[in-house]
Amino acid sequence: MNRRNLVAGAALALAGLSLAGCGLQQPSGGDAGGDGPTGGSGTVTIYSPRPSAITDHIIEDFEEKSGYNVQLVTLGAAEVADRIRAEGANTQADVWWGGTPSLFDAAAAEDLVEPWSDGILDRVPEEFHGQDDKWVAEMQQLQLIAYNSDMIDEADVPADWVNLTDPEYADQILIRDVAASGTMRGVYSAMIYQHFAEDGVPDAGYEYLRALDANTKDYAANPEDLYLRLERQEAAITIWNHQDILAQAAEGAAFAIHVPESGAPINLDGIAKVAGAPNPEGAEAFADYMFSDETQTWLAENAFQIPTMEIEAEPEWLSEIEIVEFPVDRAVIAEHEQEWIDYWLENIKNQG
Repeated sequence: MNRRNLVAGAALALAGLSLAGCGLQQPSGGDAGGDGPTGGSGTVTIYSPRPSAITDHIIEDFEEKSGYNVQLVTLGAAEVADRIRAEGANTQADVWWGGTPSLFDAAAAEDLVEPWSDGILDRVPEEFHGQDDKWVAEMQQLQLIAYNSDMIDEADVPADWVNLTDPEYADQILIRDVAASGTMRGVYSAMIYQHFAEDGVPDAGYEYLRALDANTKDYAANPEDLYLRLERQEAAITIWNHQDILAQAAEGAAFAIHVPESGAPINLDGIAKVAGAPNPEGAEAFADYMFSDETQTWLAENAFQIPTMEIEAEPEWLSEIEIVEFPVDRAVIAEHEQEWIDYWLENIKNQG
């Protein structure tokens, strides 16, 4: 991976765009949307945690191209799940756009979501279909090592996850507070799982996280705090997702990414049709728009999203990044994540 070219390409791609919470700027408009259906009518109600810099463009473009009106309700992903569950038979939403596999699978088990039509399912590879095809992943997000390139050369960045515990990196690592972060809970659970898979106990994984804690200078309260402190050069290295780091780099931060040699945990972000949706035709139209080549290309070029479907022309940054998945069993992690993170919080954090 050519880091210098990757960051330069990111800067060009992000001119004029802002992603709330990630550092992207508001879209300035223009023809960038999808090639979905036209001639729809009525209102499509979408519940979504996605940031406004993405939803503002997508909703406006979908409305223009499809003829539907959209009522967007912005909530946290877990809040969306809770609201759909609470509404029960009095379903209000048509589309749930944005959430983790564990949230969608739980909703699928309760029949709160239902499968998309074959026309949508056929566009998304089977590996990205959720439980009983009741949801599909719309994007992949790499969780990897990131660093301040003004503080450390690429050659000196930890080559792999295990190297984060090397003595030379003591007090050089800043971590987003784990318990409050879905990203970091996923990463730490993946680290524990590698050892759990060998003998069915998490002890060796806990020892790894204990050594990582010893090298960790501090835990940032939120993503914005993490970015600010990295820019202030309080520490050189962190663990975070590629999307936010590249967005910060596009705005001028001296941030770069490194995919560990053994791979990166991949977070999937999904979309589902709500069971009993008031406007199922509108929901299908929105999914048709979202899984068009034009829309997915726009998202890749402007929001650093890694699509789950193939697109005709990958942006430069995506063609250069190496996507090697750190192997995990998501079902095992879903079963044990809370237990593992609770143990880390009570027995490991700030004790190194």
